[in-house]
Amino acid sequence: MTSPRLGVIGGGQLARMMAGPAAELGVPFRVLAEAPDASAAQVAPHVVGDHASLDDLRAFAATVDVVTFDHEHVPTEHLRTLEAEGVAVRPGPDALQFAQDKLLMREAVERLGLPNPAWAPVSTLDEVVAFGDRHGWPMVLKTARGGYDGKGVLVVDSAEDARAGAEEGTLATWLGAGIAPLLAEAMVPFSRELSAQVARTPSGRIAAYPVVESVQTDGVCDVVTAPAPDLDPAVAEAASAAAARIAEELGVVGMLAVELFETPGVGPGFQVNELAMRPHNSGHWSMDGAVTGQFEQHVRAVLDLPLGDTSPHGRGTVMKNILGGAREDLHSGYADAMAAHPRAKVHTYGKDVRPGRKVGHVNVVAEAGLGLADAALAADSAAAVLRDGTAPRPLDPAPEARP
Repeated sequence: MTSPRLGVIGGGQLARMMAGPAAELGVPFRVLAEAPDASAAQVAPHVVGDHASLDDLRAFAATVDVVTFDHEHVPTEHLRTLEAEGVAVRPGPDALQFAQDKLLMREAVERLGLPNPAWAPVSTLDEVVAFGDRHGWPMVLKTARGGYDGKGVLVVDSAEDARAGAEEGTLATWLGAGIAPLLAEAMVPFSRELSAQVARTPSGRIAAYPVVESVQTDGVCDVVTAPAPDLDPAVAEAASAAAARIAEELGVVGMLAVELFETPGVGPGFQVNELAMRPHNSGHWSMDGAVTGQFEQHVRAVLDLPLGDTSPHGRGTVMKNILGGAREDLHSGYADAMAAHPRAKVHTYGKDVRPGRKVGHVNVVAEAGLGLADAALAADSAAAVLRDGTAPRPLDPAPEARP
């Protein structure tokens, strides 16, 4: 039996990291990339096209059997057209819309009876102020569509701050740009951020990964620890169950990440933050730290193959993102980083270095005498060497397996 051909819309690092697992499974793989030098285009067969062009999408879909995504920015109406024309779109537009539009997502989470922060659509300054007065200041405003990595998010400290911002600043731009309604959310007092990931096949099989802790810096994922340290097992179970329910009820196919705020002592111990229906930064640890990494799992899921074992290796894994810094040529830091930290697994994306841009990540698995604390130190040190040329911080020759 010939393997179906898999096409990925979007040429970013997520598509790039799907290419290896697809090749290992013998799956013909192709990318619709935004540029000939895009991250995935450097390592996989590709065609250059515009994800917002229906003609480009149709031409690409004609060359593959199943279409999936590197990002969620393809116009929903185009995906509905492709699906009506017989293209296997996974996840389909009926599911993907909840990751594309945060207002739809909030409505869906509320409908499913899962823990949401207080929220409302707002289109005017008066509605913004009324929401803040009702639910407390500071409050959070988000663009309903298009935001990621802290973009499209605005914290408003007070009614006076809102009025000033509506005169000049981000809020003024948003209210004047015709992108309303915006999503207003109450500020959630949380202890840390978590992420629950599951995979789901078209036939309804579901596999869950351990719930992880995610640390954000300036709105960008910085460090992930898997499994989340000291997480109440009841909270972990409830979070995984919530992710599985979302996947099932919304008809998700492929990987789903449910970003969460941990709220000890309130409700089930968490509130839903956002959804991503694709492999996710909070799951990069699984490439080296789980029996089946998220990228292989996504390929399996969208092709309706049996899902792989999600068990973690060792005591856990620490992932550290490499954000653009002083070193423009990341490869020039490989020798120092790898010599100092031979257990570090380095993944870079072939992207031009810009300050704060995600250009790679490092995974370190805590096993064979290496504790989780030492894994975190090794991951941080290796990333610093690659990012800035910082002198490596070698661990003890035989580090104690600290928690």
